[in-house]
Amino acid sequence: MERKEPMGLSWQQGPLAPGAVGRFLVPDPLPERMPFAEPLRRRMRVRFGGTWIADSEDVVLLHEPGRYPVAYFPLGDVADGVLEPTDHTTRHRDFGPTAWYTVGAGDAVKQRAAYEHVELPAHAVELRGRVAFAWRAMDAFYEEDERVVGHAADPYHRIDIRKTSRHLRVHHEDRVVADSTRPLAVYESGFAPRWYVPRDDVDFSVLAPAKGQTFCPYKGICSYFDIAGERRAAWSYENAWPGVQQVSGFVSFEPDNVQVHLDGVRLRLEPGQTVVAHGIDRDLTLDEVK
Repeated sequence: MERKEPMGLSWQQGPLAPGAVGRFLVPDPLPERMPFAEPLRRRMRVRFGGTWIADSEDVVLLHEPGRYPVAYFPLGDVADGVLEPTDHTTRHRDFGPTAWYTVGAGDAVKQRAAYEHVELPAHAVELRGRVAFAWRAMDAFYEEDERVVGHAADPYHRIDIRKTSRHLRVHHEDRVVADSTRPLAVYESGFAPRWYVPRDDVDFSVLAPAKGQTFCPYKGICSYFDIAGERRAAWSYENAWPGVQQVSGFVSFEPDNVQVHLDGVRLRLEPGQTVVAHGIDRDLTLDEVK
């Protein structure tokens, strides 16, 4: 099925992820875990209870292996009275004890909605005096005046879309489902290419709309199609978000569910391409978008 979350520096098949598709060309093995922190260099704001509770141009972005990027705000850039300490603590495998806060603004209150690593080792000073907000517990996150959905934007995530005249042909059993010499090649960071076909080149009598949608923080809301007994064997972003609008209305096919041939060569789903949600906020839903 189409992957609802893309990868980044430390997630999915990124270079610092557990399932990295490449390797560092060095003689000695790297540490199993390599958390990476860097300045976001973008103004980021958090909205909760109908008000802005954090506003900072000094956010640090943490790339933790196997997780979505997380934004850490200086405590001084959080509005007064928003964070209430609790007795709840956890232990982070890399950063030690973590204290959790109740977040309150106006009449809105969320327990365990923010956290701070309170005994950081010397090698992780970048996170000292900083707090992260649980993404789905907040009303919204913004970069400048534009809302960011899903998780903090990963600066290492990239999507390139290329027109091509290669011949893409899709079969299910003896039925031709799609036949095109004008597909779009979608190259997304860390993933094998995906091929999207214009709707005019698809036999929609074979496709049945499937229940449920997902969203990608970079491409938008994704709808699915069943093909005979194959569930969610095809998908489409009917109104793809700005930046990838070229794929709007195009259809892509899952090569493990139907036969997809590119220039006569059958495509297979490459190892590691199946996406699994990770992190503090798992299983992104459409609620945030709608």
